Amino acid sequence: MSGQVTARDIALLREAYNEALRGYEQGGVPVGAVMAKDGEAIARGRNKRVQEGDPVMHGETDCLRSAGLRDDYKDIDLYTTLSPCMMCTGAILHFGVRRVIVGEDVNFSGNIDFLRDHGVEVVLVDDPECKVLMAKFIAERPDIWFEDIAGNESV
Repeated sequence: MSGQVTARDIALLREAYNEALRGYEQGGVPVGAVMAKDGEAIARGRNKRVQEGDPVMHGETDCLRSAGLRDDYKDIDLYTTLSPCMMCTGAILHFGVRRVIVGEDVNFSGNIDFLRDHGVEVVLVDDPECKVLMAKFIAERPDIWFEDIAGNESV
C-alpha cells in the first residue's frame, strides 16, 4: 500500500468493488467507483460501456455523472477499483478532484503518475479482490477488454 489509507477508505473501496462486481455480473467491464465527501458516499458508478453501448461510460465517468452538478470538487475523494485511463484521468483533473484511492494498477497501469504530477493525491491500495476480479474478466473476455482499454494502454 502506498499513501495514507484509513479504515473508512477501505470501506468505500469495498463499495466501489461491489459496483465493479455488479458490472461484471451484467457482462460489463468490472470497474467500479464511489465519490465521497467527508467520508460519506455521495455517488456511485460502474463501467457501463457494454451494457449501455456508451464508449465513455467508464466507472469514474458514470460516478461523476451520478453525482450531478457540483460547485466544486476540492473536498471530494474518488475511489476506483482500477487505475484510471487517460479519459477518466482528464475528468478527474478537469473537475479538480483532490484525492483518488485506487484499488489496483496491476491489470492496467493507468495514469497514477500523471495524476500525481498534476497535484492529485493518489493512494494505491493494491487490493487483492480488485486484481482477481479484473484478471478474471480479462481472461474471460479479452475481446471486450481490448476494445475498451487494453488497446490504448499507452495513453
